[in-house]
Amino acid sequence: MRVLVLGAGGTGGYFGGRLAQSGADVTFLVRPARAAQLDAHGLQLRSPLGDADLRVAHTTADALPSLAAARPFDMVLLSCKAYDLDSSMEAISPAMGEGTWVLPILNGLRHYAPLDARFGSDRVVGGLCFISAMKGAAGEVRHLGQPASITFGERSGEAASARTAAFAALCAGAHVDHVRSLRIAREQWSKFTFLATLAAATCLMRAPVGRINGSEGGEAFMRALYAECVAVAAAEGEPIDAQAQQTALSTLTASGSPLKASMLRDLEAGQPVEALQIVGDMHLRAEAAGLHAPLLATAWVHLQAYEASLNKA
Repeated sequence: MRVLVLGAGGTGGYFGGRLAQSGADVTFLVRPARAAQLDAHGLQLRSPLGDADLRVAHTTADALPSLAAARPFDMVLLSCKAYDLDSSMEAISPAMGEGTWVLPILNGLRHYAPLDARFGSDRVVGGLCFISAMKGAAGEVRHLGQPASITFGERSGEAASARTAAFAALCAGAHVDHVRSLRIAREQWSKFTFLATLAAATCLMRAPVGRINGSEGGEAFMRALYAECVAVAAAEGEPIDAQAQQTALSTLTASGSPLKASMLRDLEAGQPVEALQIVGDMHLRAEAAGLHAPLLATAWVHLQAYEASLNKA
């Protein structure tokens, strides 16, 4: 199975790197500056699950068409920031041969419509990941914390998909924690409701989970915000089951927790954020369903104001 990974930053660098480490046929599509880093130092993984220094195959946009023509790719692992989706689709387009499929592990759900429109819904598999990772100052991929898993599945619910079975085998061979789901929409909504709550809360309060919950009214705020997101999932036909809600709330209301959304880390660094794709999309879905979601609305206004300050600068 021949895999193209878009980018070699935190998420793509980690998962693509683990696959390459196992001997899988992986090529990274990167910008020229990142290609120079990989030429000089290789792909450096720094992780509680084990460090690695790897020489990996990589290409740039100008070389991709001839590379794909000579040896077609079976799948593309799409791990860009959600706000870079348009340019990412353009970048991977030369790799999309007749039998090539895409596994997006972006945050949120908003990316499926444009991916379907560009490549066809039958070529876009459902996916998500759980990881906190970033590219360090020296180009190393820094995995923060223990979780590092990919969940994927046919959006039709098809059980006997040869392509998802093949990717599951690659993950197993690389010792990458993975779930091949028959109900990927349920898994996606479970993560989406959790992530939208975490991003909205920690960005709005400019604080990690523990500091929010340690404030007077903080836990009640967190529970109410999560309830708004859960109500949206139910309105979309994907209710979050009681066990998943309990698991999410145990994390969202944990006392003393240093957890913060990656969106807050980007915000604190003055970087663009996935505001529309996570908090904004959840708010817009609530509005479309006629739901009262004042906390989501407040967080969405807050993030729009932040983005406006970036544009002004």
